[in-house]
Amino acid sequence: MASAKHKKPPQAPPLFTHTPESLAKDTNSILKRNQELQDRIVKDVKPEEASFDNVILPFARDDDQMSLETHIIGFYSAVSTDSKLRDASVAAEKQMDEFAIDSVMREDVFKLVDAVYKKQKDDKDLEAENRRLLEKDHKGYIRNGLGISAGPKRDRFKEIKKRLSELSIIFQKNLNEESGGLWFKPGELEGAPADLITGLKKGEGEHEGKVWLTFKYPDLFPVQKYCRNAETRHKLFLANENKCNNNIELFKEAIVLRDEAARLLGYPDHATFRIEDKMAKTPKTVDDFLGDLRKRLAPGGLKEIEKLKELKEAETGDAEQYFLWDHRFYDTLMLERDYQLDQEKISEYFPLQSSIDGMLKIFEELFGLAFVKLEAEDRNAISSTGKGDDIIWHPDVHLFSVWDDEGEGNGFVGYLYLDLHPRDGKYGHAANFNLSPGFINENGTRRYPATALVCNFSKPTPKKPSLLKHDEVVTLFHELGHGIHDLVSRTIYSRFHGTSTVRDFVEAPSQMLENWCWTPSQIRALSKHYSHVSPEYATAWQESAKEEKQPGEHMPEELIKSVVSTRHVNDALFNLRQLHFGIFDMTVHEPKSHEAVVKLDASATYNSLRHEISKLDGPEALGQGNDWGHGQATFGHLIGGYDAGYYGYLSSQVYSTDMFYSVFKKDPMDGKEGRRYRHTVLEKGGSQDEMDTLKQFLGREPSTEAFYKELGLA
Repeated sequence: MASAKHKKPPQAPPLFTHTPESLAKDTNSILKRNQELQDRIVKDVKPEEASFDNVILPFARDDDQMSLETHIIGFYSAVSTDSKLRDASVAAEKQMDEFAIDSVMREDVFKLVDAVYKKQKDDKDLEAENRRLLEKDHKGYIRNGLGISAGPKRDRFKEIKKRLSELSIIFQKNLNEESGGLWFKPGELEGAPADLITGLKKGEGEHEGKVWLTFKYPDLFPVQKYCRNAETRHKLFLANENKCNNNIELFKEAIVLRDEAARLLGYPDHATFRIEDKMAKTPKTVDDFLGDLRKRLAPGGLKEIEKLKELKEAETGDAEQYFLWDHRFYDTLMLERDYQLDQEKISEYFPLQSSIDGMLKIFEELFGLAFVKLEAEDRNAISSTGKGDDIIWHPDVHLFSVWDDEGEGNGFVGYLYLDLHPRDGKYGHAANFNLSPGFINENGTRRYPATALVCNFSKPTPKKPSLLKHDEVVTLFHELGHGIHDLVSRTIYSRFHGTSTVRDFVEAPSQMLENWCWTPSQIRALSKHYSHVSPEYATAWQESAKEEKQPGEHMPEELIKSVVSTRHVNDALFNLRQLHFGIFDMTVHEPKSHEAVVKLDASATYNSLRHEISKLDGPEALGQGNDWGHGQATFGHLIGGYDAGYYGYLSSQVYSTDMFYSVFKKDPMDGKEGRRYRHTVLEKGGSQDEMDTLKQFLGREPSTEAFYKELGLA
């Protein structure tokens, strides 16, 4: 149970008691309220009387209140076990998006915003975040079609915006609800972890003697990494690349419509439109960065492939070609043979729950926080309904109240939710979702945020807890980093809260924190052998290991060294994979003409670019052409907000590496610097120009030196 001090947060958590009917009703009510506000301001305020206080501020306040409900309404589509509630969530998102498009194209409202902008854009008395809000609002109307003269072109633009919203929602729903897989005989999965195979669904009838392997990460990755049967890996790889084929046409339609919309606004392509407001500013800056990195990485990638081919030849006697479905297997084998990296042994030291406890402890020390897990009785006490189950959406969900420590003032910070295991209909990757943002209420009090990590780690069994591979530890720490960003942000408006930054900066704070997972002292602190988790697990370990002596609680020095030594093994190939994603994204979003994007074959482009950039052979090397798979149909990032922005994963790495090397490398647990980072970077969210945030923290312009040095490319 929570301590008495932490039992009564000043704000109850959100409720998750919606039904399909209540979602529809609440959505209508929210939109009606906003519609009435817009109509009232247009009726009551003349352009010559328009000011920040009587136009911009009321809309911002209403946005704040709407966000408390709309984020959760949309969240059900990613996590609910009720297909009807997921469908209602999707329908509500579509309705809200269409309403938002209509709203930002209201010329009568824009006339007032434009009048305020002309009067107050240079007003020195306007607080900095207020001025940023005014600038963003004004530009938002123009970028959403009001820069186009009223008439058929503007009507077409509006039509496109609505269809793009619909495409995005359907595309993600298809991904979330993807339920494919393949039947295999256990012998075809030789080498895959025994725990995985015994846990798979058993076949009946025509599939008697077989097991069902899904495309979910806890099934897919272990087979790709450990299965010795190359034909099984090949078959699984192809099937996975061809799942969600109902998204192929949706993706193509989206890139064509985006290009048309950008040209209607006067931009040469969608990339120019999207990047204009990011840190990079122009597609040329992005293309030059990606091109330079590709040139630097390519020789290293070819060298890495040659070494992996040697390993393949030693295993099979044939290494003429090195295939995409070979890579995870031989990469893992190299780590085991050349670096003594025993992934299974290492995972024994990373039980999911104790790893989370260790991560939260790091954040407590570094940022001056306290995380208090709320058990059933605690949840009952703080739920506004008196029912603890009403403040979680699934029995597997963990809830924490988050507080400042004594040095930071003992105040309440917000709520953190962890939803860690896969289930049908759930979002299929690992991500952080804001449930309700923080902001300053009209009366000057603070509204506290709630944020959720949605992941897909394997479930525990009676004999073993959920055990994380080291790369999963890195993923979890990264996503928790987004959650911390969301929690500690302190902005006036929800519009700028937490991770609401430009896309080519948003990954930097979490990427920087990944360095802690490669620091020996922190690996040791995070580790806890699962036999020390409970007496039951100790007994189960003894039975399975058949060893007399129980391992020490923390990971031994030699294992830690083996983890750290592998950080940059086959790094060029990993980054060439990221470059493939980034360059594909830019290719489809900066065509030379609209006709070019209409004619573009997205599948062939995706596959040919992958072959050219990653240097790994696919089915095209077997004479099957470039239309053998449709990876873009599962590329949720490019439909869900990272369009003409995936390069941000690599450019953010420049900033994150610079911050770590300059400030934290000497002592990652320096609490003074951690708190300075919290207040200088994380608290700001998107409330100021992200380059200014970086410069304030670094004390200078950011540099690429540390990034290229870390990759061995300086």
